[in-house]
Amino acid sequence: MPILNFRVNGKRYEVAVEPTTTLLEVLREKLMITSPKMGCNTGDCGTCSVFLDGKLIRSCITAAMVANQKEVTTLEGIAPHGEFDPLQQAFLENHGTQCGFCTPGMIMAAKALLNENPKPTKQEIKEALSGNLCRCTGYKKIVESVQAAATQKN
Repeated sequence: MPILNFRVNGKRYEVAVEPTTTLLEVLREKLMITSPKMGCNTGDCGTCSVFLDGKLIRSCITAAMVANQKEVTTLEGIAPHGEFDPLQQAFLENHGTQCGFCTPGMIMAAKALLNENPKPTKQEIKEALSGNLCRCTGYKKIVESVQAAATQKN
């Protein structure tokens, strides 16, 4: 069985994985990191979104071994030391969550956007979040949360 050597949220791990194991399975089932969720298992809903070497990916359709010798960042890793990232704080203050199932993926997608474009327009925010599905809201509060974080950041 291959050994996956990688870092998750700054911590080094070695995990034996089957060739067909996904990164999401390793994160949730072997490392007990629960922010990435299994939503669709086809890469369509965005609930499993994480950063792989700084790039936003869908962990449910990414083979675990793709992360070998790389850095994975989950929602737990964007705000070290138990403090909220400004984006997380904006979601809290602006009621950008409903049931919360999609929230980690939404925040990761929004974080990717703000890393590339610190002052996005409303349309750019909508486009950046378009690959993330929320079954509870009309997205208004989610978009407002990202706008608030962008305003705070600048």
